[in-house]
Amino acid sequence: MRSRRKPSARIGRRPSTSREGLSAIGIELFRTQGFDETSVDQIAEAAGIARRTFFRYFPSKNAVPWGDFDAHLEQMRAHLDALPPEVPLAEALTSALLDFNTFPASEATLHRDRMDLILRVPALQAYSVVMYEGWRRVIAEYVAHRIGGSAEDHYPRTVGYLVLGVAMAAYEQWLADDTLALPDLLSAGMRALYSGLDAAAPSTTGPDVPTSSEKAALQ
Repeated sequence: MRSRRKPSARIGRRPSTSREGLSAIGIELFRTQGFDETSVDQIAEAAGIARRTFFRYFPSKNAVPWGDFDAHLEQMRAHLDALPPEVPLAEALTSALLDFNTFPASEATLHRDRMDLILRVPALQAYSVVMYEGWRRVIAEYVAHRIGGSAEDHYPRTVGYLVLGVAMAAYEQWLADDTLALPDLLSAGMRALYSGLDAAAPSTTGPDVPTSSEKAALQ
């Protein structure tokens, strides 16, 4: 059962000056008290700011776990735009995915708490759909620019969903097993995309049993 105690270290702290700082305070309260049990007023009080000031940073409590997400999206867009055009599309997307999800080791606990909230709190799911759309949009726009066309076309839109799926699967696995490395999970997921599903699938036939394609080659 989660403790309902307020983090004492937050009481009387200086006002937060960034979305990321205020987000960290909110995430700590969500972790110790529970998301539904924590109010905007409590977050503002712990941050040492007025309730009205809170809304200068976030439109609602649901936005708090995401931090300064718009700034991170702009960084991902800039990363993609800076890549040389000769870089293969799959490698470019893998590079952006890894860069977007890189964080200092000192922030691993905070980031794990953040993603646990985003992926597992029912009250956040509707808001998360909106945030995912913005993330996929950056990917789709880059793909559309590479191949010519619109981000609304089927292929760029599909790639956006595929890369988001890789990220979400990696995070779910990372949250379930903290011995795993997130970059390894992200890279393995992306290999399934540019290698092809059949090529990337784990073998279930055993080392001495030929696959169906190998059987056909022997005939």
